[in-house]
Amino acid sequence: MSRDDLAIVAARAEVDRTRARLIDTARELQERVNPKTLARDVWDSAKEKGAGLAEDAVDAVRKRPVVAGGVLAALALFLGRDPIMDLATRALKSKDVPPKSNKRPARSAKPRTSAKPKAKARPSAAAKPTQTESVE
Repeated sequence: MSRDDLAIVAARAEVDRTRARLIDTARELQERVNPKTLARDVWDSAKEKGAGLAEDAVDAVRKRPVVAGGVLAALALFLGRDPIMDLATRALKSKDVPPKSNKRPARSAKPRTSAKPKAKARPSAAAKPTQTESVE
């Protein structure tokens, strides 16, 4: 074999190695951009960060248990404010006061006033003086 032939064989071998590396890189890239792989990586990352946050929270509670208890109590009161207010209202009401009903209040005895004036009532026949009666 001549020198040129050896150079061609070496170049072909280098091309084959480069082609194999390129194919491996393409496969690796395909695996990385696969939706399942991306979702798994995101999930794993979220789990790791969540675990880190949980560890930090546990450490903070261990360092300051009174503050953590106060924060949790405030959060519980905030989340349960409506039921707590209902319970307190019921507890503070006296027993003589009847409970509110959803019924409408009764109408008052006051007559309604309308926009139209009522016509004057005519005097009855008995109220008219007759001709035989004298008016003094």
